[in-house]
Amino acid sequence: MPTVRKVAHEFLERRGLTTIFGNPGSNELPFLAGLPDGFTYVLGLHEGVVVGMADGYAQATGRPVLVNLHAAAGSGNAMGALTNAVYSRSPLVLTAGQQVRSAIGLEAMLANVDATQLMRPLVGWSGEPSCPGDVPRSLAQAVFEAELQRRPTYLSVPYDDWAAEIDDNPVLDRTVRRGLSPDDGQLDDLARRLDTARNPVLVLGGDIDALGLFDRAVAFAEHRALPVWVAPSPHRLPFPNRHPLFRGVLPAGIGSVSAELDGHDLVLVLGAPVFRYHQHVPGPFLPEGATLVQVTDDPGEAARAPMGESLVASAGAVLDGLLARLPAREQGETAFVPNPAAATGERALHPEQVFAALRETQPADTAYVVESTSTNSAWWRQMDLRRPGSYFWPAAGGLGFGMPAAVGVAMGLPGRPVVGVIGDGSANYGITALWTAARYRVPVTFVILRNGTYGALRWFADLLGTTDVPGTEIPGLDFAAIAAGYGVPATTVSDVDDLRAQLKTTPAGPRLIQVDTELTTP
Repeated sequence: MPTVRKVAHEFLERRGLTTIFGNPGSNELPFLAGLPDGFTYVLGLHEGVVVGMADGYAQATGRPVLVNLHAAAGSGNAMGALTNAVYSRSPLVLTAGQQVRSAIGLEAMLANVDATQLMRPLVGWSGEPSCPGDVPRSLAQAVFEAELQRRPTYLSVPYDDWAAEIDDNPVLDRTVRRGLSPDDGQLDDLARRLDTARNPVLVLGGDIDALGLFDRAVAFAEHRALPVWVAPSPHRLPFPNRHPLFRGVLPAGIGSVSAELDGHDLVLVLGAPVFRYHQHVPGPFLPEGATLVQVTDDPGEAARAPMGESLVASAGAVLDGLLARLPAREQGETAFVPNPAAATGERALHPEQVFAALRETQPADTAYVVESTSTNSAWWRQMDLRRPGSYFWPAAGGLGFGMPAAVGVAMGLPGRPVVGVIGDGSANYGITALWTAARYRVPVTFVILRNGTYGALRWFADLLGTTDVPGTEIPGLDFAAIAAGYGVPATTVSDVDDLRAQLKTTPAGPRLIQVDTELTTP
């Protein structure tokens, strides 16, 4: 009879989960033994980095990814990074080794006490099999729940289960499919409301890009000549940011959003929560006279929205239905909006100079993983992003996403250029990703913006009137030296011409470019 391990490996292979991101401990070794030849194990040196890499890989591929964590301690190390994966709706399947069954109740070393509760409420589902024979079914549930909910799941498995023998298991041939098609009446009503609205506006969220709807969203906006905003706090870019219909990224305050949408009588939100606020800016949720309709495939997002109507449905089906029902309108200006001249710094390069250099030197299909929170306004002024999958950002705002996710995105998009744009404060949280990049020769460019501070924190201190707080200065960091220690070639530049020259080269593996920049505001 086959072992639990053999059945589990075969199930994962049939489902395409053959790339495993992990940092193993003793409890995980029995699962990892005898991996089939087609599997790839990607080692990270810290569980937060492991989850960040898997998050980037899942977003790049659009498929579930297996993550292997070590008992309670490793799971705890991963939880900060897991917050980003939750809000990017990345289908991560987290597995953790558990002590042998007879030792769990004794709370022996490496026992994960009450394992199913440890990762809640972050994960969408968590479980621990009731007996060795239930392991394959539990693993399948973890995979299917991740796919259906588009949210991480967690499975704790006692390590003595893997060697148990079981009968051939019908779970190997299971399939689970998701379908959320709106009916004709719902589409007819939405089309009528759009057609009769005086001044409708489209607000797009990261799910548009994550679900492969980037081009369809552009086609729909152009078909109806609709102005387009990106929903607040975006983790993906769902629309070209220099397109003539693009109006920008909505601010992350209640009153600020309402002010930007003033004058519109119908707000159609596709693929976004309503809304991911951040700064506390009181005010009305919507401008006077405006109504809002949200389309999302996440029932939780629909249920917790504070205003408007929500339709739980596939955004792709809604876009197709509206395109088929509504006549075209003349768009007007069709040329992409040119970027303004880059601001210059007095004592160091202005971030706009760095981003302009990236725009001018990198291929048009470059994927950027960005974690430089104090340079947001400079980023959107200088970048010209026209392709799907061109922008990735920590969805929960948790630092430590950028460097690991850049590695994961590069592994998930072989042949496509990937650049990680990382602030010097953020870089420290995921620095060991450099080792993985070097070990697997991942072709990714890390551009570290060094201003010696937590720039976004200083901006928030001004916003809150708390300018005398400690902990915002981080001088003296040398990322070129750190990178060399991890095996990644690195250089430091302070001149824009030198930066362009460095960026024009095409490395075979990872590289790091440290750039001294002036402090700016988000």
